[in-house]
Amino acid sequence: MPEPARLTPLAVMLLATLREGDMHPYEMLRLLRDRRDDRLVPLQKGTIYHTIARLEREGLVAEVGVDRDGNRPERTTYRLLDAGRDAVDAWVRVELPQIDRPGDFRVALAEAHNLDRDDVVALLDQRRELLLASRELHREGLSRARDRAVPHQFMIEVERQAVLLDAELAWQDSLRHGLATGTLPWGVDGLPHHHERLHVSKETPE
Repeated sequence: MPEPARLTPLAVMLLATLREGDMHPYEMLRLLRDRRDDRLVPLQKGTIYHTIARLEREGLVAEVGVDRDGNRPERTTYRLLDAGRDAVDAWVRVELPQIDRPGDFRVALAEAHNLDRDDVVALLDQRRELLLASRELHREGLSRARDRAVPHQFMIEVERQAVLLDAELAWQDSLRHGLATGTLPWGVDGLPHHHERLHVSKETPE
């Protein structure tokens, strides 16, 4: 299994999508777009095909069939391997506690449902310690600047970051409470009804 750091956020999302069933890359692209996951990672057809090819070379996915519909180009269907499943979990475990890579954190948060509830709580607790330390650092900096009578216009960015850290901590504490108490449904078993992926019609053009 590759080291988690070798996976790009896009690779993580493609691997996680294959947990729902075997798909060809264009179906993955349509599914991610339907779910508006382009908010998290750029979704470009060429990059997705390139990424899937790399994941196959690294033993994280495997080709399971090739089909052709009329005159349309052949479509290769891929399956997630155990190594790919483990790689996603390992990447999420690395990125979920972090506070200095917000883009990666958003992807890790989006895929956190693949981990057990208690594991996510523990990872968020690690992140909370980092958030608290960062907030304290900002507060100390603001206090020193005010003691030195630093003009207000030079402190607005630090003030903004302090407010954002307060909001982040409040949001995360609410999330943790829902996970720890069980009031937040979690994982596939927590869905209110059987959830099926958004199928893409074979008539959709390449």
